[in-house]
Amino acid sequence: MIAEACAGKIDLIITKSVSRFARNTVDSLTNIRKLKEHGTEVYFEKEGIWTFDPSVEILLTVLSSLSQEESRSISENVTWGKRKAMQDGHFGLPWSSFLGYEKGEDGLPKIVPEEAEIVRFIFSLYMNGGTYHSIARELTARGIKTPRGKDKWQPVTVRNILTNETYRGSKRLQKTFCTNYLTKKKKANEGELPMYYIEESHEPIIPPDEFDAVQVEIERRKEMGGAVRSLSPFSSKIICGDCGAYFGKKTWSSNNEKYRRSVWRCNARYETKGQRTCRTSHITEEELEHKFVEAFNELVQNKKSIIDDCKTAQRLLCDTAEIDKQIAEAESERSLVEGIAMQAINDNKRHAVNQTEWLQHNEKYLKRYDELNELIERLEKEKTERLNRSQVIKRFIRRISKESIISSFDVDLWSASVESVTVGIDGKLTFRFKNGAEIKV
Repeated sequence: MIAEACAGKIDLIITKSVSRFARNTVDSLTNIRKLKEHGTEVYFEKEGIWTFDPSVEILLTVLSSLSQEESRSISENVTWGKRKAMQDGHFGLPWSSFLGYEKGEDGLPKIVPEEAEIVRFIFSLYMNGGTYHSIARELTARGIKTPRGKDKWQPVTVRNILTNETYRGSKRLQKTFCTNYLTKKKKANEGELPMYYIEESHEPIIPPDEFDAVQVEIERRKEMGGAVRSLSPFSSKIICGDCGAYFGKKTWSSNNEKYRRSVWRCNARYETKGQRTCRTSHITEEELEHKFVEAFNELVQNKKSIIDDCKTAQRLLCDTAEIDKQIAEAESERSLVEGIAMQAINDNKRHAVNQTEWLQHNEKYLKRYDELNELIERLEKEKTERLNRSQVIKRFIRRISKESIISSFDVDLWSASVESVTVGIDGKLTFRFKNGAEIKV
């Protein structure tokens, strides 16, 4: 409407009240002045104000300020109500654009079977080697609609689904918050406000241990950088025993479709000016599948012993009690150092202190504070790695418990059980399973 008025198409704008025109004093006055310049008058019915009257600007400033203050008060009340609801464990979802769930009679998420299958398909594709981009292409090619009903999927949509804890039957609240009630700008909550996490709040679409395994895989791929690019369960899992680089999928081209084939080969083989620098040979997918069946069958011959070993490893290697204790001690010392440093700053303000000595002491406090921050960060990382490892072993135990000797390649079993495969110079494959066991075939 402002644009239409500035284009000379509107002479008069009739508004119920100043508070309906704008909730921001600056916006209100700026737009009124802009409209005046273009010959458009505004009439406020409730206050009986005509903006062409030269004496009304001060009155408009006061009334606009009152409107702004009213807006702030309403915003605070709404914010308080939302945060109180979070504390009480109540939450909602953007139901019209949330794939897999609809609002149930009790107000909690209720599974939509057809959409839930799409969610499970996305998680399955990712654990079988798919990337955000390749999964988005696959969903688009199949004609599956996005959560907002669009035809084309975006990688960010796939990522949001894969990382949304709602699908495991839990809910994290206050992940973002509004920083300014006027601009309505939101930002990620990075500790400025408390978060609330509700376990088992509703029926899950993805079993919790499978969801957690996907989060571990996401973190693993982040550490690898750009190593995972194709929709294949073998991506980022085959390692060269000669140089340590990953194998990549290569297509041997031929004019005759009959002789065209795909193989996996070390990505670093011809890095030096086209010359071969790596002595490992290529391998076909058929060979990988056959050798996996052989290695897995050797593994499950002692299934009971392996499961017992896994459970022992979980107890010993994945326990975080000692780390939690160290983190608590470090945080306590950090608070103490911070308090001493602040007290020293206040003393320096109030009393005459030798500045050379004070600076030396202050430098020690700052150095120790930084050391404690680094220690806490390192311990938190170690704790996360242990918890992630625990989830990997848990998923491995659950999957291997169901299996006996297999006769053919199972892509889900491969994803759940294999950590990596190292191709040796002698052509032998060393399968490293997620329980730490290694079998050479």
